[in-house]
Amino acid sequence: MITRPENIAMRKIDILDLGVRSYKKVWDLQKELVKKRQNGQINDTLILAEHEPVYTLGKNADENHILQHTPRNVKTYQIERGGDVTFHGPGQLVGYPILDLHNYKKSISWYMRGLEQLIIYTLAEFMVTAERKEGLTGVWVGDEKIAALGVRVTRWITMHGFALNVTPDLTYYSGIIPCGIFEYGVTSMARILTDEVTVDSVKQVLIEKFMNQFRTAESMIG
Repeated sequence: MITRPENIAMRKIDILDLGVRSYKKVWDLQKELVKKRQNGQINDTLILAEHEPVYTLGKNADENHILQHTPRNVKTYQIERGGDVTFHGPGQLVGYPILDLHNYKKSISWYMRGLEQLIIYTLAEFMVTAERKEGLTGVWVGDEKIAALGVRVTRWITMHGFALNVTPDLTYYSGIIPCGIFEYGVTSMARILTDEVTVDSVKQVLIEKFMNQFRTAESMIG
């Protein structure tokens, strides 16, 4: 279901909230929407979803970072994003922005830092202090990663995106070396917070922060 925030006419970004949906179906949908965005058939779109447990490997990933004791019932996908291996599963809020960076700034690093910042702002609303870590991608709480990022940009149209750990089963990470980083761990909002947190409550805040971070061409250019 596509919903439009109150000020969507100004921002020209659609929100496509899929709920729980298989990784493969959402991956295929992204590729379809990228083509439509390239042809000017749709607005910029933020896809939000949760997935069944899966591991994904970026185009430059080291397959040795999937360990021998990885659960056998978890599918693995080799995909076209940057980055190494990561996990997706229930309790993790995954965002796939389909944006035309011609309307913002033609810079992948600018885009990545923008994604990190909106997650930092989202977490702050829940009293979680997060930050970037120099030389590494993602969002961190201390020495533990709470959100992973990996994108693909084709003709300045983006796909793939970010994964924020809200209430996932973190034991799935024991089957991989997340993002190929040996020395740091992973965490989640549920692990940090004493109060209950849900994907739906985080989703509403994240949509607001996303809309504030990525504006229309008129408000971003210059």
